[in-house]
Amino acid sequence: MKKGRGFSPLEGPRFAGTQMKISNQASPIRDQRPYEVSKRFLTGFTLVELLVVIAIIALLMSILLPALGRVRKQAKAVMCQANLRQWALIFGMYTEDNDGYFCSGAYVLWTEATRSYYEDPDLRCCPMAVKRWGEGGRGTFAAWDIGAIGAPVTWTGDRKGDYGSYGLNEWLYNPPEDIEYLWESPTVWNWRHINVRGTANIPMFLDCWWLGCGPTHKDEPPAYEGDMIHDNTDEMKLFCLNRHDKTVNGCFMDFSVRKIPLKCLWKFKWNRDYDTNYGSPFWPAWMEKLPECD
Repeated sequence: MKKGRGFSPLEGPRFAGTQMKISNQASPIRDQRPYEVSKRFLTGFTLVELLVVIAIIALLMSILLPALGRVRKQAKAVMCQANLRQWALIFGMYTEDNDGYFCSGAYVLWTEATRSYYEDPDLRCCPMAVKRWGEGGRGTFAAWDIGAIGAPVTWTGDRKGDYGSYGLNEWLYNPPEDIEYLWESPTVWNWRHINVRGTANIPMFLDCWWLGCGPTHKDEPPAYEGDMIHDNTDEMKLFCLNRHDKTVNGCFMDFSVRKIPLKCLWKFKWNRDYDTNYGSPFWPAWMEKLPECD
C-alpha cells in the first residue's frame, strides 16, 4: 500500500488559514482580565464617602477622648492614694521610733524628720500635681517648691529645694512646752502624739497647696477655685483643692487613706479645740453645687 503523503498544519488547502484563525481567535478570559484589573485599580472612594468616614472618625474621637481623660485622672487618683498609704507607713515608723510623738515643727518639719524613711523625693507629689512653682506651676495642680520664686516662705539650708504637693496637718506637731504659739496658733491645741482618741476622724497628711497648715473650725473656704492666699488665716483653703473631681485624698491618724469630698473637710477633728458641730461656712458660688457631706 502506497503511503500517502500527509500535510502539515501549514500545508494544503484544507489547512489554509488555520494558523491565522487560531491566532485571531478571541479568549474570553484574556479579553476580560485587563478590564477587570483596570477596574479594580482605578475604582476609589468618592468625596462623599471620604467625608462620611472622616465624620465617623471625628465622632468616635469626640466620644472616646473624654472617656480616656477620665480614665487617666482616675488612674492618677489611685496612684495618689497608693502614695499616701506609703506615707501612712512612714509616719507610723517615725512615731514608733520616737515614742509615739511627731516631730517638733518648731525646729524640724516633717520634710526633714522623715527624710531617712524614703528615697524617692517624688513620693511627696500627688501624680496630679507635679509641676513645681519654680517650673511655672501654679494653682490647684502645682507642687510647692521651697526656695522658689513665689513661695510664701523663704528658707535656706536643707529645706531649700524640697518640693511636693502633699501637706501635713500642723496640729500634729510636738513643739517644746515652752513654746506657747507656733505660727500664731496656740500649741495647747496640738495633738503631739499618735495615741489619742478618735484617730479615724483626725486628718494627718493630705493633698495640699503648701507643705502644711493648721485649719480651725472658723476658717472660710476659698472665695474662688485656686484662691490660695497664705497669710496664716483661713488655712483650710490650702487643703480645699478641687484636685480629684471635687475631692482630695487624705491619710488619717489611724493610717487609713480616703477620698474626701471638699465640703467634708470642715467635719473632721483637726485639733483639740476644733468644734465639729460649729456648722458649715458660707459656701462660695464655685462650691455651692458640690456634694454635701453626709
